[in-house]
Amino acid sequence: MRTKKTLLALLLAMVSLSANAQFEKGTNYVATRLTGLDLSYSKNSKFHFGVEALAGRFVADSWMLTGQFGYNHQTLSGPDENRFDLGIGTRYYFKQNGIYVGCGLLYEFEKINAAKNNSINLTPEVGYCFYVNHFLSLEPSLYYNISLNDFSDSSKVGLKLGLGFYF
Repeated sequence: MRTKKTLLALLLAMVSLSANAQFEKGTNYVATRLTGLDLSYSKNSKFHFGVEALAGRFVADSWMLTGQFGYNHQTLSGPDENRFDLGIGTRYYFKQNGIYVGCGLLYEFEKINAAKNNSINLTPEVGYCFYVNHFLSLEPSLYYNISLNDFSDSSKVGLKLGLGFYF
């Protein structure tokens, strides 16, 4: 009986140490994320689908710098919208529970039929890392893209679901 308790304690210690290892300085990160539930202030959206690719590196324990590239397609009541975005940001991870907060700047290039629109967004988000194993995590997050060009029509609140790989 005592051996089982010792093995269980050792296993729990190993799991807690490995969960914190993902957030150490020098760890690299790549992820893909799906977006699809956006709430905008004035546009009547019928369908939305987005894909993002992220890459990052922990520059200090719990602090990661990220780069992002994404594509979004949105069917509106009027013309469809296709948007490419490119951004940089930072994240802070709370080691105790897997929650992270992040903020960044995102440059969007939109094309609606023949019209083109460029904008810059401030992108705060909060998410959770659910670790499948030592390297792989499922990452749901809630975000708010605040448009610095057209706050009322271009700001969005939404959900993302990501798959992250730490190495």
